[in-house]
Amino acid sequence: AFFWLVSLLLASLIWFVSVHLSDREDAKLQYGLLIFGAAVSVLLQEAFRFAYFKLLKKADEGLATISEDGRSPISLRQMAYVSGLSFGIISGVFSVINILADSIGPGIVGIHGDSPYYFITSAFLTMALVLLHTFWGVIFFDACEKRRYWCLGLVVASHLLTSGLVSAKP
Repeated sequence: AFFWLVSLLLASLIWFVSVHLSDREDAKLQYGLLIFGAAVSVLLQEAFRFAYFKLLKKADEGLATISEDGRSPISLRQMAYVSGLSFGIISGVFSVINILADSIGPGIVGIHGDSPYYFITSAFLTMALVLLHTFWGVIFFDACEKRRYWCLGLVVASHLLTSGLVSAKP
C-alpha cells in the first residue's frame, strides 16, 4: 500500500504543477489535464508495482539464504496476491473516502435527475477495482518472473483502459 501511496503522491504533484502552469479558465484543457493526470497515475502505479516486485524478489532471495532448507517460506505467488490486494485495498479506501466526502455536501443524491443508486454503484465499482488490482498484481508478478512482456503490456493497457472508462464524461 505504501508504494501505491507514493505513486499517488507523485502523480498528484505532476497534475498539480501542470494545472497551475496552464490556463485555468479553459475547461477543455483542464479536462484534458485530468485525463493526463489519470494516465500518469496509472503509469506510476505500474512503475511502483515493478519496483515492489524487484524489492520482494530481493527479499525472497534473502529469506531463502537464511532458511534451513534453502527455500523461501513465502512463495512469489503469495507475495503477488498480497501486493495486488494491498494496492486494491488502498485504492478502494481512497475511492470510498472521496465518495463519502461527496455525501457530506449540500443536497440529496438523485434530486436533480441523478441516479439514486449512486452510492451502491460506487461501492460495486470500488469492489471491482479492488479485485482488478489483485488480478493485475498476480498477472504482473507472474509476467515479470517468466519474462512475458506482452502480459506486462496487457496489465498496463487494461489498467489505462479501466481508468479511462471510469474518467470518461457521460
